[in-house]
Amino acid sequence: MERELSWPTVELTQDAGRRLGTLLRGGDVVVLTGDLGAGKTTFTQALGEGLGVRGPVTSPTFVIARVHPSLVDGPALVHVDAYRLGSALELDDLDLDADLDTSVTVVEWGAGLAEQLSDERLEITLTGEPARTARVVGVGARWDVVVAALAEGDGSVGAGPAPR
Repeated sequence: MERELSWPTVELTQDAGRRLGTLLRGGDVVVLTGDLGAGKTTFTQALGEGLGVRGPVTSPTFVIARVHPSLVDGPALVHVDAYRLGSALELDDLDLDADLDTSVTVVEWGAGLAEQLSDERLEITLTGEPARTARVVGVGARWDVVVAALAEGDGSVGAGPAPR
């Protein structure tokens, strides 16, 4: 399923991230793409809030990957910044496979690299000009309901912690 969504303000981007966080479960992979300043880290910070993980969630540009354990008995968040990685082999060297089945893995700058992590994933491409939009593509049947819930955007879907 593919949807084009509009999140014209930082607050709406954060709301979408929090709502998505409540819908995610261990083993989920989210690939974020977009130019500098498009809102990838802002979205991931809010997603971490929705998951209920220990923060602060900050860009892992220089450490490449950070693990944020759950504070609510849910999955941890593995936050990866693939900006400085030159190939899918370098991503593989991070040994993310150890956490893939039990954690939610978010890979910023992941297009063209992170698809190897899972046959089923959520791909979000953010653009920030003139107003922020998100192209959301669910790869695999599991994502149809998630993309539809994210598109609703009214806060009624995904309220509260996600079933684990």
